[in-house]
Amino acid sequence: MSKALDYFKEVYDEVPGWVQKMHDYSPAVLDTYTGIRGEIMQNGALSRQEKDALIASMNAARLYSRSMLFHTKGAIDFGYTTPELVEFFLTSYLYKGDAALKLALEAVSYALELQGKSAVQPAQAPELATDSLKLIIDWLDAEDTTYLEEILALLLSGNAEDVQARILQDGLLSSRLKHLNMAGNFIVELNGKGAGPWIEKARIAGASEADLADIGYICILTAGIPAWFELSDSLKTTE
Repeated sequence: MSKALDYFKEVYDEVPGWVQKMHDYSPAVLDTYTGIRGEIMQNGALSRQEKDALIASMNAARLYSRSMLFHTKGAIDFGYTTPELVEFFLTSYLYKGDAALKLALEAVSYALELQGKSAVQPAQAPELATDSLKLIIDWLDAEDTTYLEEILALLLSGNAEDVQARILQDGLLSSRLKHLNMAGNFIVELNGKGAGPWIEKARIAGASEADLADIGYICILTAGIPAWFELSDSLKTTE
């Protein structure tokens, strides 16, 4: 087995079909991709676990289940708890509403299963974010869900500004990470103009240019080189 195949087997416990096919058609392309991925996913300004969780959340925000689930596993494997992961997915809700949190249920249940806990999916997934969040709170019955219950109460009140403000405040995750996540949500959909204000807010929340560069790098892995074009427009040059 090639080193690239070994790498992905270690990451995912098996060689995914898309990796095997890339190897079958061009081992050189897979080796190059693996090298780029391996470099980007090392601890940097952002840690490995933060990068996996951010990619999972950004894919929930663009309603792409496949990559969301791959990186949910990485986030759990590298140390995040399920309640922490849920906070990332709340930023997906801010970006794309009910549909994003509905999709995130797949990731939350998978995260719990990876930790040896049960999460029974209903026959029909909830359509509303309030119902999705109620289900998540039920799944996390052994955890401290005070913060999530606060968000649920605000959602039920219908005050969107209060919901956004509370989600973006420090919780189990820092406000800095949440603002970086919001910027990334726009970048993976190649909306650099929309990301611009969030990049500024991330700076105010304490994000460094190195943090923002790391967001650009991980966006490359899930949305391609054009994602870097969109992020780099707002990134300050080094002196």
